[in-house]
Order: sequence, then C-alpha cells, then structure tokens
Amino acid sequence: MSWPLLAVVFSAWLYVDASYRGPDWQRWLFKPITLLLLLLLALETPVLSVYGYLIIMGLVATLLGDALMLLPKSRVMYALGAFFLSHLFYTLSFATQMTISLFWPLPLTLLIIGAVLLAVIWTRLEEMRWPVVTFVAMTLLMVWLAGEQYYMRSTDFTFSILVGTSLLLLSVILWLVNHYRLKFRAADALVAACYFGGHFMVVRSMVL
Repeated sequence: MSWPLLAVVFSAWLYVDASYRGPDWQRWLFKPITLLLLLLLALETPVLSVYGYLIIMGLVATLLGDALMLLPKSRVMYALGAFFLSHLFYTLSFATQMTISLFWPLPLTLLIIGAVLLAVIWTRLEEMRWPVVTFVAMTLLMVWLAGEQYYMRSTDFTFSILVGTSLLLLSVILWLVNHYRLKFRAADALVAACYFGGHFMVVRSMVL
C-alpha cells in the first residue's frame, strides 16, 4: 500500500470520527486534507488519459464545494453547483469508457429512488427546489452510467465505479434528508463515510 493511500484512510477516519463526536476544528482540518490526499493519489496514476483528467477535475470541483460549505455563512446554492460539476465530470469520464446500451431496470430503479427522495424533502426545499432537483438528477445520471458499464462488462474497474457512485448517491440522500427533513445524530458521520468511500472508489478505478 502506498503512503498516500494510508494517509487517505487515516485522514478520512479522523474526519468521520470528528463528525460523530469530535471538535469542529478537526472536521475543518481533515475534510480538505482528505480530499487533497485523494487528489494526490489520483495524480500518482502512471499514465493519465482523458478519463483520469476528468476524474481529477471532479475532485477539484468537490474541493471547491466543500470550501463553500465550510464558510461561516454556508453557501449551499453555490456548493451544490460545485458538487453538480463534480458529478458531471465523473459522468463524462464514465461516458468515455462505454458504448450505448440500456438495462432498463436500472434507470427505472434510480427514477423511483429520486422520486421518493424528492417527495420526502419537497415541502422543505422552498427556493432550493430546482437546484436540488438538478443536482439529484445529475447524481442519478452518474450512477446510471456507472451501472450500465457494470451490466455490460463485470470487471474490477466497472465494479469500482459502480460502488463509488452508489456511495456518493447514498451520501447525497442522507445529507438531503438530514438537512431538510429529519436530523439524526449519526448523519454527519454516515454522510462523511459514504462521501469519502465513494470518491476513493472512483479514484481507485484510475489504476485498474
């Protein structure tokens, strides 16, 4: 195991622990550090293709979104825009690796998940309705493309991006439900675990 990988795991664990019971300074410190370490891990890839560059751009957009969320006055609208760009870059990267196919149960399942999620939080969104709808739609599209690739060819690469995007979708669901509908104590830790795990699995696909 390379030292950047070990550093990512350790830093992510410190952030997840802080999200559940630790001090705020620990959360402020280790979230950007973990993402920077993931970026370093991605840059360690021996040969970078268009796929790799798009993943790196997605990580940079994620860093921007997290920076906006950490501001004293949270810029949720702008942060969602940055996260939207991150998932868009990931989606474009997956699109460079696939041919056209349609496994219809997958988009149907994702549409149901998206509809249920929006139904749960819709009345609490107010002026954030369409930004949230757009962001959720982009995330579902990202998972769909990853799932289509796994359906076409079940390899370690496609499994990695499917697990990664599924974890990112789960982090989005947990964050939106906790933020707009039902707050629960373990939410931040669960969101962080899925969030870092998702990005790590996407970055892992670069070396497969």
